[in-house]
Amino acid sequence: MPVITNIEDLRVLAQKRVPRMFYDYADSGSWTESTYRANSADFQSIKLRQRVAVNMENRSTASTMVGQPVAMPVAIAPTGLTGMQHADGEIKAAKAAKKFGIPFTLSTMSICSIEDVAQETGNHPFWFQLYVMKDRDYIERLIDRAKAANCSALVLTLDLQIIGQRHKDLKNGLSAPPKLTLANIANMMTKPRWGLGMLGTKRHGFGNIIGHVKGVENMGSLSEWTAKQFDPGLNWGDVEWIKKRWGGKLILKGIQDVEDAQLAVNSGADALIVSNHGGRQLDGAESSIRALPQIVAAVGKQIEVHMDGGIRSGQDVLKARALGAQGTYIGRAFLYGLGAMGEEGVDKVLEIIHKELDLTMAFCGHTNINTVDQGILLPGTF
Repeated sequence: MPVITNIEDLRVLAQKRVPRMFYDYADSGSWTESTYRANSADFQSIKLRQRVAVNMENRSTASTMVGQPVAMPVAIAPTGLTGMQHADGEIKAAKAAKKFGIPFTLSTMSICSIEDVAQETGNHPFWFQLYVMKDRDYIERLIDRAKAANCSALVLTLDLQIIGQRHKDLKNGLSAPPKLTLANIANMMTKPRWGLGMLGTKRHGFGNIIGHVKGVENMGSLSEWTAKQFDPGLNWGDVEWIKKRWGGKLILKGIQDVEDAQLAVNSGADALIVSNHGGRQLDGAESSIRALPQIVAAVGKQIEVHMDGGIRSGQDVLKARALGAQGTYIGRAFLYGLGAMGEEGVDKVLEIIHKELDLTMAFCGHTNINTVDQGILLPGTF
């Protein structure tokens, strides 16, 4: 086993162990992938101020996100098809998050169902991400299932009314489970660890949908249903309806514009996530870290502001915190760990990010994450 020191080590290992269509699904963006690349690259251009002769003892990264205590201001982002990166992937990631003391967010498009994750984590509270479908009866029942599973926050994604074109997914013929074409079979034969894991689980389809929607009993009928169900008519009136139906903590994901941020405040949500869907929707949109400061300046005193997109290290988390994000989310980073080493890999991701966050905070002259502000950043680089 190679020595793992950073997230890139896990990405390289995941690429070797996960079938091409699922690795590419995680590690790609839409069209030219310019926004996908900018999400990470723009973090690198922000420089830190090194401070010395500061007492670095008794450091703490503990904080809160929507009022919930977190060991560090990081949550696991909702990602579709997580259970195709590794068998029972959502369950394994949720267990890792539980151990570390941060939130895990389950996607509507997960392989393991809400009930699976709740049962396997001992009904430990987790967050649930909701996509709005045209079938409002199904959405009502999905919200009720999240309540019954003791989910402590609902993350409503607003930027997937229509789906951005992702060239790699089209070329790979992405599906779950994968179609047994000659190319797919040949590729999967080179991934024996993945294959053995999949043989050992019954979870191969979209667990939150199959069996819960009339007429959707298998992958064939699911594909037809989902192609018609994402709702291009989603609007702020729907947000208010969902907030009332849910009744708990509501987080709005996909805000990139100051006007939309103000509408999020007006909706009564508890938090918003500055996010461009990991560069998977509007290619050419601004990176999340560049969009963050203006949104914090406009609404940061009225609503809790979080961000995702491009985070590959604890330093990235610290920079986002310095620019006003109360919380951050990791998507691809945890998927790399999961694909590389399963639950142990997600454990490793969280350990790496925490260590990088803790040490960088100290080098910048702070011992408590809650005192970090723009003063740790070199002027002119953000």
